[in-house]
Amino acid sequence: MYRGMFSFPERDKGGGQLQEILSFLAAGVWREIIFAFAIFLVFILARSIFTQYLFKFIIKFTRKTKKEFDVKILLGLETPLCVLFIVLGIFFALKFLSLSASLDYLIVKTFRVAIIVILTWGAYNLTDTYLFAAIGRKLEFEVDKILISLLSKILRAILIVLAISIIAEEWGYNVSGFVAGLGLGGLAIALAAQDALGNIFGGIVIIMDKPFSLGDWISSPSVEGFVEDISFRSTKVRTFANALVTVPNSTLAGESITNWARMEKRRISFNLKIKNDTPVDRLQNCLEKSRTMLKNHPGVHKDTIFVVFDQFSEGRLELFFYFFTITTNWGEYLGIKEDINFKIMAILEEEGVPLAFPGKSIYLQNDPG
Repeated sequence: MYRGMFSFPERDKGGGQLQEILSFLAAGVWREIIFAFAIFLVFILARSIFTQYLFKFIIKFTRKTKKEFDVKILLGLETPLCVLFIVLGIFFALKFLSLSASLDYLIVKTFRVAIIVILTWGAYNLTDTYLFAAIGRKLEFEVDKILISLLSKILRAILIVLAISIIAEEWGYNVSGFVAGLGLGGLAIALAAQDALGNIFGGIVIIMDKPFSLGDWISSPSVEGFVEDISFRSTKVRTFANALVTVPNSTLAGESITNWARMEKRRISFNLKIKNDTPVDRLQNCLEKSRTMLKNHPGVHKDTIFVVFDQFSEGRLELFFYFFTITTNWGEYLGIKEDINFKIMAILEEEGVPLAFPGKSIYLQNDPG
């Protein structure tokens, strides 16, 4: 190819020497390209060795030591490190080539930006909510789930903003002027976004006051269900109909909130109606046996148990049951309640006391005439 491009008359001995020099230079360029490609392949090979052997060995060794926190950190850094090998391979391969000063400057700038992106990527993965919770456990202090989630989002937003600012500075953009512009427009933004700021401060109030945490069952005039997430603007609640309701933080912070998940015990209260012709001794036996059954039941809280003959009503007698279960779990609570209902039915059958059902009795009197 180069012989066709640089052809000189054979009788020109000086031209023949020039042709040899140009051919040698062309061969040198190809050598650079081959060596550059070889350098890139070395980094690709190193990446494969790192991911398939070394990294997996480190993960396996760390899991044997039962340090899940370290495993999460390594898994968060795995992909950025793999990309780093590729970036380094491309950079050193291009640096091996004899390029112009302007192109070399562009390569260095691009490499620096790539390193910033990779570092931000790794730090972004390390701000996971699990890592915050693990840090709290290591330092032996309890961190609220909502606070962990919000801190994670704040740090990730700060990381992205810092990365964009550093990259802009790297390419010669004046970031200080942009920041000054934000300061001048801050008042206008605050006036235009009063609702958004109200929601942000409402979220801060919720976090500081801690009326609920992630996963808690709450009820308020606006919503009832399980808390799934809290952000700068709103709180997401999963209702019992499996619908996801988004409530503004300012609204939720100004309402009365009942946190059912923080019950220490769960109440069971009901009235049992029996026929009004039930003998007194049978009624007393039912009450006494029911009290004994509840006091001996493993799922019933022993502090408060009331089983009393409450009142007379139209055509029936009413027994009042009032007690608490030890568990607050909804499923376990229903199981205990069902078991107690069966035991009460067995007591009534044993004593021959029938339940009274809604209805009216009509008595007819014959006229003697």
